[in-house]
Amino acid sequence: MGRGAMCASGAVTRSTLRQQIADALRDEVLAGRLQPGREFTVKQIAEQYGVSATPVREALFDLSAQGLLESDQHRGFRVREFTVADYRSLVEARSLVIDGVIRGIFFGAGLPTAQLTGYRDCLVSVRRRAQEAARAARGGDLDILIGYDLRFWRELGALVGNAYINDFLHRLRVQAWVFAVPYLRHDAAARDWLWHGHQDLVAAVTLGEHDAVRAVLDDYRTHAMNWADRLAAGELGHPRRGAGPAGQAPGPGAPRG
Repeated sequence: MGRGAMCASGAVTRSTLRQQIADALRDEVLAGRLQPGREFTVKQIAEQYGVSATPVREALFDLSAQGLLESDQHRGFRVREFTVADYRSLVEARSLVIDGVIRGIFFGAGLPTAQLTGYRDCLVSVRRRAQEAARAARGGDLDILIGYDLRFWRELGALVGNAYINDFLHRLRVQAWVFAVPYLRHDAAARDWLWHGHQDLVAAVTLGEHDAVRAVLDDYRTHAMNWADRLAAGELGHPRRGAGPAGQAPGPGAPRG
């Protein structure tokens, strides 16, 4: 199982297993193996992973609370289907929050020099994430990009010191990827859309160049909105929905470490 899942006795705790199952299913959705509209039950997931129903039910409710699944009292759970309008709203919401967060951290009135220097020191790790994310985006490697992109924004957001804001932004970004992945899997040419300005943003923030930061963030938002416009205009093929029989359990995989 990994990630320190095994306690001293060698047993897996329920809370850890719950998180592992949630992580595994989230990865399945982000990888496009669990497509929008796919339905499944607690029993099916429990049998798939060889675990009891309780941690599975808890994990599925966690993912529902994060907006990735929808629950139905009689039919179980279904992977949420986001619309282009939903995607636009996600982009707009995260843009507004990111703008306020970054300006507040690096360009707030009266920000002590020592504190600003500390933030910039923390950007060393963020810069590494940015390099990997940009490299994956330019190469069209979707799987690697998603992982590094989520880590990049998570680490950058952590500098604000407000876990609630960072969790909110992370949730928006995961939901946006869930919407985008089926299109990107369906049409390889759509990967030209992949944004790779991570390094530009880190460079601008590190130098404290307000106009450059604004320009990168504006480009990030415009890039996503332009892609949404192309989708709405029907320029990109609609992804195949709900592969496999309704109610079929997810494909191979297990809670990963």
